[in-house]
Amino acid sequence: MNSMDVKDLRRKVENIGALPTIPGVLKHISSIIEKPDISLNEISDFISSDPALTTKILKMINSAVYGFPGRISSVSHATVLLGLNVIKGLLIGVSVFELMQQAMQGLWEHSFDCAITSKLIAQRKKLKEPEEVYAAGLLHDIGKVILILEFPEEYEKSIHDANQQCISIFESEKNRFVENHANVGSWLAEKWRFPNNLIETIKYHHAPHRSKYAPMETAIVHLSDILVRARGFGFAGDSFVPAIEPAAFELLDLTENDIKEILREMDDSLEIIEELSL
Repeated sequence: MNSMDVKDLRRKVENIGALPTIPGVLKHISSIIEKPDISLNEISDFISSDPALTTKILKMINSAVYGFPGRISSVSHATVLLGLNVIKGLLIGVSVFELMQQAMQGLWEHSFDCAITSKLIAQRKKLKEPEEVYAAGLLHDIGKVILILEFPEEYEKSIHDANQQCISIFESEKNRFVENHANVGSWLAEKWRFPNNLIETIKYHHAPHRSKYAPMETAIVHLSDILVRARGFGFAGDSFVPAIEPAAFELLDLTENDIKEILREMDDSLEIIEELSL
């Protein structure tokens, strides 16, 4: 691994369609959402043409996470309600569900619970687009999936190192790879033409103070990731619970009561995860 430089790794990651380990549906989705002028109708038609994908998307949207009054029975209705960036995020999220389960046991549960927690905090902070923060929480560890698929043996060693040395997987990755999962994930988010706030949230969820375009959203996903780890939901590659970055905590300005309420709502979300085993 050490013989590969950042450019080589980025080229490999961005050429996701050529990875033999990537299933056809993700290759197809990747090519669809990378189109510069993709419309809601095109994405809606694409999802509707795949019954399995339609079922997964509607199941997620109709879960208690979103809280829409009444059930959403059509993909076109869902895309209009949620918008392009959220639908793109959900599409990638449900398409990597099985990959996450195969790649690392517990990674899907960690990612999904981080998405729910991110949305809870975003709503508490009265952000205009809590669903976009949800999508960022769902995809914050997408870089891990790609690293595991492309370098399974090396990544297994990273997990082993993290647990042996009591360090985070983020630190362990830096010791074995030329980049970490956060940067790898942001390369994909750029390739998929996600907006800057989503790219930055994925890129800086371990260093929220570095976010220029989306400091609040990045701080939210940063805190959510730590809270989910602290509660022991899922598995993100290590058993390490990092400290919350002081600047992010200050920016979020949550009271002790806010935190207690968020933790209570997180516990309720466990039932949703069981209901949403896609």
